[in-house]
Amino acid sequence: MAPRSQRRSGSTRTQSRNRRGSRARDQEGIIPQLARAAREVEHAVQRGTMTRQSHVRFQVVALLVREERARVKADESSSESYRSEQLQRLDGIAIILAKTATREPSLFELLGEDAVVSDAAKAMRLEMLEAAGIEVPAEEESDEPETAPVAEQRRVVPRSVISRQLANPFLPQDFTAAERQAALQSTPRRLATWELIGPLLTSFERAAGGAVASMALPDPGSLRAPADLQLMRHQAEVVAAAAAGHRTFLLADEPGLGKTAQALLAAQAADAYPLLAVVPNVVKANWAHEAELWTPQRAATVVHGDGETIDGFADIMIVNYDILDRHVGWLGDLGFRSMVIDEAHFIKNKSSQRSRNVLALSERIRARIARPLLMALTGTPLINDIEDFRAIWEFLGWIKPNSPGAELMHKLEENGLTPADPGFYPSARAAVIDMGIVRRRKVDVAADIPARRIADLPVELDGALGRSIRDAERELSRRLVSRYDSALAARTSGVTVEGIDHELVRRVAGWERDDTASTDENVFAMMRRIGQAKAGLAADYAAQLARSVGKVVFFARHVDVMDIAEATFAERGIGYASIRGDQTPKARQKNIESFLEDPDTSIVVCSLLAAGVGLNLQVASNVVLAELSWTDAEQTQAIDRVHRIGQDEPVTAWRIIASQTIDTKIAELIDSKAGLAARALDGSDEEVSSSADLQLEALVALLTDALSERYPDPAA
Repeated sequence: MAPRSQRRSGSTRTQSRNRRGSRARDQEGIIPQLARAAREVEHAVQRGTMTRQSHVRFQVVALLVREERARVKADESSSESYRSEQLQRLDGIAIILAKTATREPSLFELLGEDAVVSDAAKAMRLEMLEAAGIEVPAEEESDEPETAPVAEQRRVVPRSVISRQLANPFLPQDFTAAERQAALQSTPRRLATWELIGPLLTSFERAAGGAVASMALPDPGSLRAPADLQLMRHQAEVVAAAAAGHRTFLLADEPGLGKTAQALLAAQAADAYPLLAVVPNVVKANWAHEAELWTPQRAATVVHGDGETIDGFADIMIVNYDILDRHVGWLGDLGFRSMVIDEAHFIKNKSSQRSRNVLALSERIRARIARPLLMALTGTPLINDIEDFRAIWEFLGWIKPNSPGAELMHKLEENGLTPADPGFYPSARAAVIDMGIVRRRKVDVAADIPARRIADLPVELDGALGRSIRDAERELSRRLVSRYDSALAARTSGVTVEGIDHELVRRVAGWERDDTASTDENVFAMMRRIGQAKAGLAADYAAQLARSVGKVVFFARHVDVMDIAEATFAERGIGYASIRGDQTPKARQKNIESFLEDPDTSIVVCSLLAAGVGLNLQVASNVVLAELSWTDAEQTQAIDRVHRIGQDEPVTAWRIIASQTIDTKIAELIDSKAGLAARALDGSDEEVSSSADLQLEALVALLTDALSERYPDPAA
């Protein structure tokens, strides 16, 4: 037997060899690669040198950590201790990712399981797996885009559309489309062997140099708006560009600068009808309203559900993304000469159904028409993540899935540079911008717009709650008419009035107000229900604003409306603070400071009653009024939390109004009372109405509208 000292020495050598073997094994497989990549991103954040490639690497590490964790847990062939060790190593990488994201908040959205995975991220993932010696399934190596067909059973064709198709069964083919493409493609293909999409995207990160991404626009000259409307210079410039022949626009103006009007008037200037507008549900009614204002001579129709109520012969078709899959068939065959997508970042995920539908429609329009008008509207800054704009460029026809389009390629060929030349990137960026990128901020066009303005955003109340509100309004109208008829029948004075007896209308409205003051059937209760019904839509719009322009102030009157909004923001991962009447002074101040100082707190949800006075929230320039005030003074006080001395941007208050309800009448009454208040302050004898008076006026308006059907205006 060997001496004890020799046995100890042999044991030590064995342990040392085991440790060396263990360290060698630790450097094998995917985990060491993930750790190195995570550290690279961490160092990039620390040095402030983050690039698009760094974002891609971060997301790929997060994806593979998740995949490897699932694989290790399911690996029953390994020992418990080995699996535990591997999971600990993966936890260490996850901690690095989490700490990195806290220093660079834009990375947080890449950690979600539902985060969009770009083509660049998919390619990097495959590279890391192959480098780790992990066999990649053949189906994952395919570069072919997903082409899952739209579910045929959901497609519909409205009757009025069939009538239009029968009235004009032969759409003329524009053969100049093919001729134009052939002419552009005849250019010598010096860049044919180069991969260009990546360099084009990178050019917006490497070659910006602080310059604004906006094309040169022509002088608008004498362009005029429809009667009683003012066309601002920055709006007229885009319309003038369309009139001069430019046909593709990525219009990325900040919210509040009138992108909808610009799109409608551009279509008119280009005579590009029929026009298809694909928009979020929350702004669908507003598009119809804007079309009536800016292009009143062109009929607009809104597609709801299966489209049973649309006008198939309209010049402007408005449809929301959510129901596009039902209508993509007939929309592609209708012969549109222009197409607009609003909140265009909705299509950034190219694998989503909505993105495939939009791209398919754009392709069909471009195949038929040589130079259709195509416009993508978004308030999201281009610098956020240029990868998001890949689908938008494809919609506009600037690029194909894997290469530039003919026109953009022609511009790049003319530059005489390749991605190997440093000068390629600023030149490529300029070429893309000249394709039609337009970006203006409020501060850039401050001379064009008022320092403070209210923009009404009509929304439609769908679902059971919306129907119940409209039913309640109809019941209230019937009750008012019944009271009116009873009063007329009981009249003993013998006095008769031709048409509507407006004095009696006011008496009946007063009786109704007094009799229902203590019940749930009064106008105040109805307005609360309307507020609840539109709370989600108002919150959705506020979330879109927050992602586009940063800080937003959200006002509501009722606690339950605030609760719905806050739940929506939490679900979207948007940071918010809350200012309510039941807070302690300490909690209130903490929330105010969070909104003012914390860049991750994008929205402050305020009670109209508790936060309408005494606050300075001018870090924001956008206000969302989810519920209407009962007086103009209350509304003004809320807006003035932002519109204060020291505010260096024009302020826009977005007033969310439920269309086809009493909400619209209340808004009109508030605005009319604002005029009375102004006259009273100027020395008029007019009295400024209270909220109780406004309730009476609302009932008067309801009854008058109902009686107008019985006594039509002879002058109408």
